[in-house]
Amino acid sequence: MDCYIDLKNVEAEELKNVDLDKVDVTCSPPDFEPQRQYYFMAKCRQIVQSESKRLGRPLYACSVTFGCQMNARDSEKLSGILECVGYSAIDSEEADLVIYNTCTVRDNANQRVYGRLGVLHGLKKKNPHMKIALCGCMMQEESVIEKIQKSYRFIDLIFGTHNIFKFAELLYTMFASERTVIDIWKDTNQIVENLPVERKYPFKSGINIMFGCNNFCSYCIVPYVRGRERSRNPEDILREIKTLAADGVVEIMLLGQNVNSYGKNLAKPMSFASLLKEAEKIEGIERIRFMTSHPKDLSDDLIAVMKESRKICRHLHLPLQSGSTRILQAMNRRYTKEQYLALAEKIRKEIPDIAITTDIIVGFPGETMEDIDETIDVVKQVQFDNAFTFIYSKRTGTPAASMPGQVPEEIVKEGFNKLLKTVQDTARSRVSLWNGQTMPVLVEERNLQEKSLLTGRLSNNTIVHFPGDASLIGQIVNVRLKECHGFYYIGETAEL
Repeated sequence: MDCYIDLKNVEAEELKNVDLDKVDVTCSPPDFEPQRQYYFMAKCRQIVQSESKRLGRPLYACSVTFGCQMNARDSEKLSGILECVGYSAIDSEEADLVIYNTCTVRDNANQRVYGRLGVLHGLKKKNPHMKIALCGCMMQEESVIEKIQKSYRFIDLIFGTHNIFKFAELLYTMFASERTVIDIWKDTNQIVENLPVERKYPFKSGINIMFGCNNFCSYCIVPYVRGRERSRNPEDILREIKTLAADGVVEIMLLGQNVNSYGKNLAKPMSFASLLKEAEKIEGIERIRFMTSHPKDLSDDLIAVMKESRKICRHLHLPLQSGSTRILQAMNRRYTKEQYLALAEKIRKEIPDIAITTDIIVGFPGETMEDIDETIDVVKQVQFDNAFTFIYSKRTGTPAASMPGQVPEEIVKEGFNKLLKTVQDTARSRVSLWNGQTMPVLVEERNLQEKSLLTGRLSNNTIVHFPGDASLIGQIVNVRLKECHGFYYIGETAEL
């Protein structure tokens, strides 16, 4: 007689080794996490297996990610659960289950999702047993839920950012329901560990170190949809890094809306610089990246740790948003132009080979061409290695959306084009500094356009394409940088 597993007696760290086909699903589900979610994975697995048998083929799932690195990491968790449940992953939306992990930073991100939902509706008419799920930041907006309930009633499951760990339980509820399942939390302090993850790359991985944001920049919806800052315990983060290293990961990216404020809400506070020191001690990890830093919180301790580190990548993403102190004040960024310049100068002085990249918004309410000139002045002084420039998008639900002085489109475009030219000129100059040098490259994949080439990244995040065999993917190899093409290099493998 088979011996079935009662998950109430399984330690959280051992759950990933549990055979879901042997879980006792006749008993009541555990009332604690993450055991409860593995119980529902087992129940969903039975349903998927039964449906697969009925159809005489595997069930297919397609996961589509909109937005930032944190969304991408969340999607890896969703994919890990779907794999455990028994779905086979495909890229086509002609699948048995399609899940959109949504972004809502800009209104046009929402419109993209609505447009895709129209396509999915047509696919579902052809395949009535198809399931459609929506999650992520966009789902945290009440107006979005109201619109979906009114105009997109074919959606089967909707959940937000705070309860993504409940995906297995929500899937089971969806399977058992004849109606749209909606489970949205306004906020949470809960962080659930030890759930399955299906990584996109076997050799590198993102790691959430904190969730939410306390900054409330006047143009940004993130604090309203991601909630207030909450940090993971350092012991859990370091344990996850060790597990990844043992699984062959050589590069990690520590993720948070503002990593520089990591640890402030812990029972025993720990700085981000201290966390980096501990992460660097873990054997097997060769590169450490992080995203994103807020200038107001970047400490001298962090600069010192980066300077002395052998593993922390020579790349810092430091969003500027505007070079005008007047506009920065309206944005609620809490630093001045002069403070940003002083910080950038300090970083360049302490770490001369570092690449500094940034984000800039053009067309914020009240912005003039004089303000654009202030931003261009910062670009020229800092000499960014790259800058992601965005035209301001009025975001409903943020203070900036109701500010007077919304800038006419023709003025925005004039300022944007003027800024973009400066960004491109300075970035090309910075990137070309490495021409002719031999530097270590983490090989990530075959080049998508030219199959004879491999594509990888320098420590400073510059892309390099070079001839090589696919066996090099996942390894760090020395590459001589032969030709600089603006924002990337063509190189060849070399010995130091």
